[in-house]
Amino acid sequence: MRFLTAVCLATFIAATATAAEPAATTKSTPDGLWMVVMDPLALPLSCPCVEGYAQRNYEKLAEYLTEQLGQPVRVTFSESLLTAQEKEPNAKPFLVIGKDSVVRHDTAKLKLEATPLAQLTGKDGKTTMTGLILVRSADKAQHVSDLKDYRILFGNAECDEKFAAARTLLEEFGIELLTVGKSETFAACSDGACKIIEWGDKEKAAAVISSYAAPLLEGCGTVKKGDLRVVGETAPVPFVTAFATNHADPEMQKKLQAALHDMSGNPELLEALETLLGFVPLDENYPQPQPVKVTPSATDQTSAPAEWPGWRGPTRDGRVAYLPRELKAPPDIVW
Repeated sequence: MRFLTAVCLATFIAATATAAEPAATTKSTPDGLWMVVMDPLALPLSCPCVEGYAQRNYEKLAEYLTEQLGQPVRVTFSESLLTAQEKEPNAKPFLVIGKDSVVRHDTAKLKLEATPLAQLTGKDGKTTMTGLILVRSADKAQHVSDLKDYRILFGNAECDEKFAAARTLLEEFGIELLTVGKSETFAACSDGACKIIEWGDKEKAAAVISSYAAPLLEGCGTVKKGDLRVVGETAPVPFVTAFATNHADPEMQKKLQAALHDMSGNPELLEALETLLGFVPLDENYPQPQPVKVTPSATDQTSAPAEWPGWRGPTRDGRVAYLPRELKAPPDIVW
């Protein structure tokens, strides 16, 4: 009797465990697998003002992936994953392509797991971009170090090149900045650039824009050629990255990654996406940036970053989200 009871109990536990942990699968809807594109150089999100630039045709990529994966892939263009999800609340994105830091920010907001699969190269073969600090051409500032007491207009906090990287550069030259939560930000590069032109001599100001946006400002006639001048450039940060979400099972992620990497053998697709090498594998130096905490006290913290596992930090670049104004006495020994 005890033996039968034990067997029945074991069988019940095994059955319960199996039911509680079903294997993850990638399910397509009647409309197909959902790909969200947030690349600012995608044609629907940009403008055709500069010939052969910012006109990436991701519909061609959707057709290519449909063939490679054996399932229909449909694409939605949106500047934000949050906005795309609001429009289609019942849809589940299996692939998100966009600015690295923005995709990370949005997937975290939606509590989606995002796995980077590959990075898209530009026509120059690079997978990175930078932030450019601009002043009016007539401004006296010639270098970042000249921007003391200037009013700095940043991009949104989720855009690393226009916020975190720019703040790091300015702080390296001793420029005192407002706390993160009080920093002035503009969603579009054109907004900040136009604002400092509008102010003219009335305000000592500088604006931070994305390097990829520079050709568009003049090409679209937003600013006149020669109105603005670059006084500083940030360290490179990842640009366009393809992320698989947890709505794609491991097998689908492998197929998807292989398909993206194999794109290099398709000249027509490379031309459509305005890329030299297509999507390339993540190299060993691909950073894993931590999201900036947008709180008024973020730059006033005096404790060291929680994760600093070895020499020059988690990404071996000697960079942190903030630096304390003064060190503790005595300092804590971390490692």
